[in-house]
Amino acid sequence: MKKYKWTIAVPVIIAAALAFAFWYGGSAPGTRGWDAGGAAADLREGSPDVAAAAPEAAGTPTGAVPTPTAALAPDPDAPDPPDATPSPDTAPGEGAAPSPPEKEPAVATQPDGTDSELAQPSPEAAPGADLGRPMSAEEKTALARELAGGESSLGVVQGDSEYSAVQGMQINPETGKDRYQTSSVPEGRPVPVEPQDVIASDKALTCTLSVRCDTILDNISWLDPEKVELVPPDGVIFPVAVVTFYEGESVFNVLWREMKRAGIHFEFVDTPLYNSAYIEGINNLYEFDCGELSGWMYKVNDWFPNYGCSRYQLKDGDIVEWVYTCDLGVDVGGYYSVGG
Repeated sequence: MKKYKWTIAVPVIIAAALAFAFWYGGSAPGTRGWDAGGAAADLREGSPDVAAAAPEAAGTPTGAVPTPTAALAPDPDAPDPPDATPSPDTAPGEGAAPSPPEKEPAVATQPDGTDSELAQPSPEAAPGADLGRPMSAEEKTALARELAGGESSLGVVQGDSEYSAVQGMQINPETGKDRYQTSSVPEGRPVPVEPQDVIASDKALTCTLSVRCDTILDNISWLDPEKVELVPPDGVIFPVAVVTFYEGESVFNVLWREMKRAGIHFEFVDTPLYNSAYIEGINNLYEFDCGELSGWMYKVNDWFPNYGCSRYQLKDGDIVEWVYTCDLGVDVGGYYSVGG
């Protein structure tokens, strides 16, 4: 009888020991701090607040979120963009568990399959973070001016009212701006063209386009921790490429089409006050993700226009660069100090 009991007990004891080893080893989802939903799911779908970043009425076009590895270039086999491209002025486990291991440094996979470690966070906080609240426009302007030493970026000059008037801008002498709050442009630079005044053409032209966020690498500790994996190791989201546009199109038209073709997330909001689209996020990197003074800016032929991208009408051969700033343009050479 006793021999029979031990025949049953031994297998039971062995089975229990194996089950405990399986659980403690972390093979089962939800054990030892591992969650099957994890960062990979967050990366595929974007952060929870992305969908709410702009009003539903804006009709925001969003593509698949790319992996944060190599920069994505347009697919030469991709179909031509649809004719329905929106116009710029269309509002588009329970119980205690062992402590999890120390977090590994953020890495990103390069095109050759190797991993490279992203820039390591510095203890310095983003400008204005010590306030513990959102900054007002006046506070942002004052802080940016302090960071810039009170001077505009090299090459950023004040506009020329006489030149702008000759080029067709209607400047209100009392405000020094046109009806869309745009000041005069520097001599030799194009004045804004209102989207509603553009006559479309099927004449194909080319320009150069690129999108990058390398400034974030220098300020990685300022970045929303959930967004670190979205930053490419070299900061390049869309590498320099010659792309086709059609006569009469704007910087916005080209950016919208090429991001869609490349499968890069892109979100904007229409701003009637300035008669232009405002770019909120590219590659799921949004304004304020890297501090109160962060966001997207664009420049054409090394000039940062003082008006929205929907109002900049492209010319054949133009070089368009979208860059992410962490301090209101100071770090990318596009800061203008009023009176500076």
